Amino acid sequence: MAIFKGAGVAIVTPMKANGDVNFEKLSEIIEDQIAGQTDAIIICGTTGESSTLTHEEHLEVIRHCIKQVAKRVPVIAGTGSNCTETAIYLSKEAEEAGADAVLLVTPYYNKATQKGLIAHYTAVANSISLPVVLYNVPSRTGCNLAPATVAALVRDVENIVGIKEASGDISQVAQLMHLTEGKIELYSGNDDQVVPLLSLGGIGVISVVSNVAPKYMHDMVMKYLDGDMQGSMKMQLDAIPLCKALFCEVNPIPVKAAMNMQGKEVGPLRSPLTEMEPENQKLLKNIMKDMGIL
Repeated sequence: MAIFKGAGVAIVTPMKANGDVNFEKLSEIIEDQIAGQTDAIIICGTTGESSTLTHEEHLEVIRHCIKQVAKRVPVIAGTGSNCTETAIYLSKEAEEAGADAVLLVTPYYNKATQKGLIAHYTAVANSISLPVVLYNVPSRTGCNLAPATVAALVRDVENIVGIKEASGDISQVAQLMHLTEGKIELYSGNDDQVVPLLSLGGIGVISVVSNVAPKYMHDMVMKYLDGDMQGSMKMQLDAIPLCKALFCEVNPIPVKAAMNMQGKEVGPLRSPLTEMEPENQKLLKNIMKDMGIL
Protein backbone atom coordinates (compact mmCIF):
# COMPACT_ATOMS: atom_id res chain seq x y z
CA MET A 1 0.00 0.00 0.00
CA ALA A 2 1.40 3.39 -1.02
CA ILE A 3 2.53 5.84 1.64
CA PHE A 4 0.21 8.35 0.00
CA LYS A 5 -1.37 9.19 -3.32
CA GLY A 6 -2.00 12.76 -4.39
CA ALA A 7 -0.17 15.94 -3.42
CA GLY A 8 1.99 16.01 -0.32
CA VAL A 9 3.27 19.39 0.79
CA ALA A 10 6.99 20.02 1.19
CA ILE A 11 6.14 22.33 4.06
CA VAL A 12 8.10 25.41 5.05
CA THR A 13 9.51 25.92 8.53
CA PRO A 14 8.10 29.20 9.86
CA MET A 15 10.56 31.43 11.70
CA LYS A 16 10.21 34.25 14.20
CA ALA A 17 11.80 37.63 13.49
CA ASN A 18 14.84 36.60 15.54
CA GLY A 19 15.32 33.43 13.46
CA ASP A 20 13.94 30.94 15.98
CA VAL A 21 11.53 28.27 14.76
CA ASN A 22 7.93 29.45 15.22
CA PHE A 23 6.23 26.29 16.45
CA GLU A 24 2.87 27.99 17.04
CA LYS A 25 2.80 29.12 13.41
CA LEU A 26 3.90 25.65 12.27
CA SER A 27 0.82 24.21 13.95
CA GLU A 28 -1.37 26.75 12.15
CA ILE A 29 -0.01 26.04 8.69
CA ILE A 30 -0.27 22.28 9.28
CA GLU A 31 -3.95 22.75 10.12
CA ASP A 32 -4.41 24.91 7.01
CA GLN A 33 -2.84 22.16 4.90
CA ILE A 34 -5.04 19.43 6.30
CA ALA A 35 -8.13 21.61 5.82
CA GLY A 36 -6.98 22.17 2.23
CA GLN A 37 -6.96 18.41 1.54
CA THR A 38 -3.21 17.95 1.40
CA ASP A 39 -2.43 14.24 1.20
CA ALA A 40 0.79 14.15 3.26
CA ILE A 41 3.10 16.46 5.17
CA ILE A 42 6.77 16.30 4.24
CA ILE A 43 8.64 17.95 7.10
CA CYS A 44 12.25 19.18 7.21
CA GLY A 45 13.01 18.88 3.53
CA THR A 46 14.80 21.46 1.40
CA THR A 47 11.73 23.73 1.51
CA GLY A 48 11.79 23.41 5.30
CA GLU A 49 15.31 24.88 5.44
CA SER A 50 16.67 21.69 6.97
CA SER A 51 20.21 22.63 5.98
CA THR A 52 20.22 25.49 8.50
CA LEU A 53 18.46 23.69 11.35
CA THR A 54 20.60 22.21 14.09
CA HIS A 55 20.10 18.48 14.67
CA GLU A 56 18.16 19.31 17.83
CA GLU A 57 15.89 21.76 15.99
CA HIS A 58 15.47 19.34 13.10
CA LEU A 59 14.19 16.62 15.40
CA GLU A 60 12.08 19.02 17.45
CA VAL A 61 10.33 20.21 14.27
CA ILE A 62 9.69 16.61 13.18
CA ARG A 63 8.29 15.67 16.60
CA HIS A 64 6.09 18.76 16.71
CA CYS A 65 4.68 18.01 13.25
CA ILE A 66 3.94 14.39 14.08
CA LYS A 67 2.14 15.40 17.28
CA GLN A 68 0.14 18.12 15.51
CA VAL A 69 -0.90 15.92 12.58
CA ALA A 70 -1.96 13.13 14.94
CA LYS A 71 -2.16 10.49 12.17
CA ARG A 72 -4.73 12.40 10.10
CA VAL A 73 -2.39 12.26 7.08
CA PRO A 74 1.02 10.60 6.66
CA VAL A 75 4.08 12.49 7.91
CA ILE A 76 7.25 11.91 5.91
CA ALA A 77 10.35 13.15 7.71
CA GLY A 78 13.30 14.51 5.79
CA THR A 79 16.26 12.78 7.42
CA GLY A 80 18.83 12.71 4.63
CA SER A 81 22.41 13.86 5.04
CA ASN A 82 25.73 13.72 3.24
CA CYS A 83 26.99 11.81 6.27
CA THR A 84 25.63 8.27 6.48
CA GLU A 85 25.86 8.13 10.28
CA THR A 86 23.93 11.40 10.60
CA ALA A 87 21.22 10.12 8.27
CA ILE A 88 20.97 6.95 10.35
CA TYR A 89 20.71 8.98 13.56
CA LEU A 90 18.01 11.31 12.23
CA SER A 91 16.06 8.42 10.69
CA LYS A 92 16.08 6.39 13.90
CA GLU A 93 14.88 9.41 15.86
CA ALA A 94 12.12 10.10 13.33
CA GLU A 95 10.96 6.49 13.56
CA GLU A 96 10.89 6.68 17.35
CA ALA A 97 8.88 9.91 17.12
CA GLY A 98 6.21 8.18 15.02
CA ALA A 99 6.93 9.27 11.45
CA ASP A 100 5.19 7.27 8.73
CA ALA A 101 8.18 7.30 6.36
CA VAL A 102 11.49 9.06 5.75
CA LEU A 103 12.70 11.04 2.76
CA LEU A 104 16.42 10.61 2.05
CA VAL A 105 18.09 13.09 -0.26
CA THR A 106 21.22 11.95 -2.09
CA PRO A 107 24.41 12.89 -0.23
CA TYR A 108 25.28 16.43 -1.33
CA TYR A 109 28.63 18.09 -1.97
CA ASN A 110 30.78 14.98 -1.43
CA LYS A 111 29.10 13.44 -4.52
CA ALA A 112 29.17 9.70 -3.89
CA THR A 113 29.62 7.19 -6.69
CA GLN A 114 26.68 4.94 -7.57
CA LYS A 115 28.36 2.19 -5.52
CA GLY A 116 28.61 4.62 -2.64
CA LEU A 117 24.94 5.57 -2.99
CA ILE A 118 23.92 1.92 -2.78
CA ALA A 119 26.01 1.47 0.37
CA HIS A 120 24.67 4.68 1.90
CA TYR A 121 20.99 4.01 1.25
CA THR A 122 21.26 0.36 2.24
CA ALA A 123 22.85 1.26 5.58
CA VAL A 124 20.23 3.91 6.39
CA ALA A 125 17.27 1.80 5.31
CA ASN A 126 18.52 -1.22 7.25
CA SER A 127 18.76 0.88 10.42
CA ILE A 128 14.98 1.45 10.53
CA SER A 129 11.77 -0.36 9.69
CA LEU A 130 10.00 2.66 8.17
CA PRO A 131 9.33 2.97 4.44
CA VAL A 132 12.07 4.94 2.68
CA VAL A 133 11.52 7.42 -0.13
CA LEU A 134 14.66 8.25 -2.09
CA TYR A 135 15.11 11.85 -3.23
CA ASN A 136 16.94 12.64 -6.43
CA VAL A 137 17.61 16.35 -7.02
CA PRO A 138 20.97 16.65 -8.77
CA SER A 139 20.58 20.38 -9.45
CA ARG A 140 20.96 20.96 -5.71
CA THR A 141 23.16 18.07 -4.62
CA GLY A 142 25.55 17.65 -7.55
CA CYS A 143 24.80 13.93 -7.42
CA ASN A 144 22.46 12.01 -9.72
CA LEU A 145 20.77 8.80 -8.61
CA ALA A 146 20.92 6.62 -11.71
CA PRO A 147 17.93 4.46 -12.72
CA ALA A 148 19.97 1.25 -12.45
CA THR A 149 21.00 2.21 -8.92
CA VAL A 150 17.40 2.83 -7.91
CA ALA A 151 16.36 -0.49 -9.44
CA ALA A 152 19.06 -2.32 -7.46
CA LEU A 153 18.00 -0.64 -4.21
CA VAL A 154 14.32 -1.37 -4.74
CA ARG A 155 15.14 -4.99 -5.57
CA ASP A 156 17.53 -5.61 -2.67
CA VAL A 157 16.27 -3.43 0.20
CA GLU A 158 12.75 -4.27 1.31
CA ASN A 159 11.75 -0.94 2.84
CA ILE A 160 13.02 1.27 0.00
CA VAL A 161 9.66 1.76 -1.67
CA GLY A 162 9.52 5.17 -3.31
CA ILE A 163 11.35 8.03 -4.97
CA LYS A 164 10.87 11.76 -5.23
CA GLU A 165 12.23 12.43 -8.70
CA ALA A 166 13.39 16.00 -9.32
CA SER A 167 16.05 15.46 -11.96
CA GLY A 168 13.83 17.12 -14.55
CA ASP A 169 14.88 14.41 -17.02
CA ILE A 170 11.74 12.68 -18.27
CA SER A 171 13.79 10.12 -20.20
CA GLN A 172 15.61 9.18 -17.00
CA VAL A 173 12.32 8.75 -15.17
CA ALA A 174 10.99 6.54 -17.97
CA GLN A 175 14.12 4.39 -17.75
CA LEU A 176 13.71 4.22 -13.97
CA MET A 177 10.14 2.95 -14.28
CA HIS A 178 11.22 0.48 -16.96
CA LEU A 179 14.04 -0.98 -14.85
CA THR A 180 11.90 -1.21 -11.72
CA GLU A 181 8.98 -2.62 -13.74
CA GLY A 182 6.88 0.12 -12.15
CA LYS A 183 7.37 -1.43 -8.72
CA ILE A 184 8.21 1.85 -7.04
CA GLU A 185 6.08 4.67 -5.68
CA LEU A 186 7.00 7.55 -7.99
CA TYR A 187 6.44 11.12 -6.83
CA SER A 188 7.26 14.15 -8.91
CA GLY A 189 9.66 16.52 -7.19
CA ASN A 190 8.95 19.25 -9.75
CA ASP A 191 5.59 21.03 -9.65
CA ASP A 192 5.75 21.78 -13.38
CA GLN A 193 6.17 18.08 -14.29
CA VAL A 194 3.48 16.39 -12.23
CA VAL A 195 1.26 15.22 -15.10
CA PRO A 196 4.18 13.97 -17.21
CA LEU A 197 5.37 11.81 -14.31
CA LEU A 198 1.84 10.58 -13.60
CA SER A 199 1.74 9.41 -17.21
CA LEU A 200 4.79 7.23 -16.51
CA GLY A 201 3.18 5.56 -13.52
CA GLY A 202 3.58 8.20 -10.85
CA ILE A 203 1.12 8.44 -7.97
CA GLY A 204 1.64 11.99 -6.80
CA VAL A 205 3.85 14.95 -6.12
CA ILE A 206 5.87 16.25 -3.20
CA SER A 207 4.99 19.85 -3.81
CA VAL A 208 6.25 23.34 -3.04
CA VAL A 209 3.18 24.89 -4.69
CA SER A 210 0.98 23.05 -2.17
CA ASN A 211 2.18 25.49 0.48
CA VAL A 212 0.08 28.19 -1.20
CA ALA A 213 -2.51 26.08 -3.08
CA PRO A 214 -2.95 22.67 -1.42
CA LYS A 215 -6.41 21.90 -2.79
CA TYR A 216 -5.40 22.88 -6.31
CA MET A 217 -2.47 20.46 -6.31
CA HIS A 218 -4.53 17.71 -4.66
CA ASP A 219 -7.27 18.10 -7.25
CA MET A 220 -4.80 18.13 -10.16
CA VAL A 221 -3.37 14.76 -9.17
CA MET A 222 -6.69 13.20 -8.26
CA LYS A 223 -8.26 14.23 -11.56
CA TYR A 224 -5.53 12.32 -13.36
CA LEU A 225 -5.75 9.26 -11.09
CA ASP A 226 -9.55 9.26 -11.47
CA GLY A 227 -9.28 9.24 -15.26
CA ASP A 228 -9.83 12.92 -16.06
CA MET A 229 -6.51 13.35 -17.83
CA GLN A 230 -7.65 16.38 -19.84
CA GLY A 231 -8.81 18.17 -16.71
CA SER A 232 -5.57 17.37 -14.95
CA MET A 233 -3.52 18.51 -17.91
CA LYS A 234 -5.38 21.84 -18.02
CA MET A 235 -4.68 22.43 -14.34
CA GLN A 236 -1.00 21.60 -14.87
CA LEU A 237 -0.70 24.05 -17.75
CA ASP A 238 -2.65 26.76 -15.93
CA ALA A 239 -0.25 26.44 -12.97
CA ILE A 240 2.94 26.82 -15.03
CA PRO A 241 3.31 30.59 -14.42
CA LEU A 242 2.98 30.03 -10.66
CA CYS A 243 5.46 27.16 -10.75
CA LYS A 244 7.97 29.36 -12.57
CA ALA A 245 7.45 32.29 -10.20
CA LEU A 246 7.93 30.09 -7.13
CA PHE A 247 11.31 29.00 -8.48
CA CYS A 248 12.53 32.28 -9.99
CA GLU A 249 14.82 32.50 -6.97
CA VAL A 250 16.22 29.69 -4.84
CA ASN A 251 13.57 27.67 -3.03
CA PRO A 252 12.21 28.41 -0.41
CA ILE A 253 12.74 32.16 -0.91
CA PRO A 254 9.71 32.69 -3.19
CA VAL A 255 7.30 30.34 -1.41
CA LYS A 256 7.90 31.99 1.95
CA ALA A 257 7.31 35.36 0.30
CA ALA A 258 4.09 34.00 -1.23
CA MET A 259 2.82 32.67 2.09
CA ASN A 260 3.58 35.97 3.78
CA MET A 261 1.61 37.71 1.01
CA GLN A 262 -1.29 35.40 1.89
CA GLY A 263 -1.09 36.58 5.51
CA LYS A 264 0.27 33.31 6.85
CA GLU A 265 3.17 35.08 8.58
CA VAL A 266 5.78 32.36 8.15
CA GLY A 267 8.53 34.87 8.80
CA PRO A 268 12.00 35.33 7.37
CA LEU A 269 14.58 32.93 6.00
CA ARG A 270 17.75 31.81 7.68
CA SER A 271 21.03 33.08 6.30
CA PRO A 272 22.52 32.63 3.74
CA LEU A 273 19.08 32.85 2.10
CA THR A 274 17.82 36.40 1.61
CA GLU A 275 14.44 38.00 1.03
CA MET A 276 12.93 37.92 -2.47
CA GLU A 277 13.81 40.75 -4.85
CA PRO A 278 11.03 43.38 -5.10
CA GLU A 279 10.50 42.97 -8.85
CA ASN A 280 10.10 39.22 -8.42
CA GLN A 281 7.71 39.74 -5.52
CA LYS A 282 5.56 41.95 -7.74
CA LEU A 283 5.48 39.31 -10.49
CA LEU A 284 4.61 36.57 -8.00
CA LYS A 285 1.85 38.64 -6.44
CA ASN A 286 0.23 39.30 -9.82
CA ILE A 287 0.31 35.62 -10.77
CA MET A 288 -1.22 34.61 -7.44
CA LYS A 289 -3.99 37.16 -7.94
CA ASP A 290 -4.65 35.79 -11.41
CA MET A 291 -4.97 32.28 -9.96
CA GLY A 292 -7.29 33.46 -7.19
CA ILE A 293 -5.01 32.40 -4.34
CA LEU A 294 -4.30 35.92 -3.08
